[in-house]
Amino acid sequence: MLLWENMKLALTAIKANKMRSVLTMLGIIIGIGSVISIVSIGATMRSVLADEYESIGLNTAIVYTSNVDEYRMSDYFGIDDITQLQEAFGGRIKSMDPYYYESINISRGRNNLKVRMQGVPGNYDQVKPMNIAYGRMLNQQDLDAAKHHVVIEDKTAKKLFGKENAVGETVRATIHNELEDLLIVGIYSQEVSLLNALMSGGGDLIYVPYTLVFGPEDINFALNVYLADDIDIELFETQFLGLLSRMKDREPSNYYFETAQNEMSMVDDVMRGLSLAVGAIAAISLLVGGIGIMNIMLVSVTERTREIGIRKALGARDRDIKMQFLIESAIISAAGGIIGTALGLGLILLGGLLVGIGVAVNPLIIVVAVGFSALVGIFFGLYPASRAAQADPIVALRYE
Repeated sequence: MLLWENMKLALTAIKANKMRSVLTMLGIIIGIGSVISIVSIGATMRSVLADEYESIGLNTAIVYTSNVDEYRMSDYFGIDDITQLQEAFGGRIKSMDPYYYESINISRGRNNLKVRMQGVPGNYDQVKPMNIAYGRMLNQQDLDAAKHHVVIEDKTAKKLFGKENAVGETVRATIHNELEDLLIVGIYSQEVSLLNALMSGGGDLIYVPYTLVFGPEDINFALNVYLADDIDIELFETQFLGLLSRMKDREPSNYYFETAQNEMSMVDDVMRGLSLAVGAIAAISLLVGGIGIMNIMLVSVTERTREIGIRKALGARDRDIKMQFLIESAIISAAGGIIGTALGLGLILLGGLLVGIGVAVNPLIIVVAVGFSALVGIFFGLYPASRAAQADPIVALRYE
């Protein structure tokens, strides 16, 4: 009952000085809003990055020669190397291909389009998540026979043919200075996120069998290795680089082996650290807000000295006076925390809507933010409340 009475007294005092109360809350509002926004942005970016890496395939590894004084022709990779490595590791390697990308022009009648062409192994959709909307993905027969087959995106088909389902149509492309006709055997679709568009330049990507663009005599600087899901990656890396170094007469340390899973973990750690660091800096404004609360509460104690004297004269104990001012400072701070939380969430949701990405918000952060703002109010309200409780009732009654 006494707590409720103190809350009513606190609310009455806050209402009596609306503008001052709002200005006092401002530091807490900015601090809590900043912390929630920054933490949510960090969580959202980590979620977006995780989705991007999953779309690539977490068990995809890239291998290339590194840390050598002088490169040799034998340091590069060819079809024979891929065959030998696949035979040695069997089911632990789902597939392999040379790291092959090239920008080319494709055309259909008068429609011309610049695209990025990627050479891929057969059944590529089994090692990378893909949504085949029409037709099929390239298979092992396409790879073995180096067929002039291609899989394009639905938006690419729309640009060239005016329709999404262009399976069975042909496009013309210049490959190794030769004009070739490519039969479309599949159409894929994908949702392009902002991050994916930035990383890829937003261009169209088409897939062909890597044997069509990479012959038995060709060599490349890197390999894509698509690993099985249930293997020990660290052990595999040791064994893989051991064999590769013997094949190439190098040391295992002369090769760079990085999986998308490891890279994602490193990026996630960096993003988490940045979020915590920037969030800690933003939290400094909470300290400023707390000092503002202390300052205003000291002013309030001075202004209400006579009120304190009357309450003491009527039997109010020191702890009752102290509780009254503590509750008042806690309400001001908690109200600022709630408004700051709403402001921070509103900004982050609006930002996510504008850039077209899903926003990750941890409900625990909201609870902690509001609770912490109330604790800030209590902490910085302790000194003003103690001063009010220690006031001499006789002196307070004579105060004008």
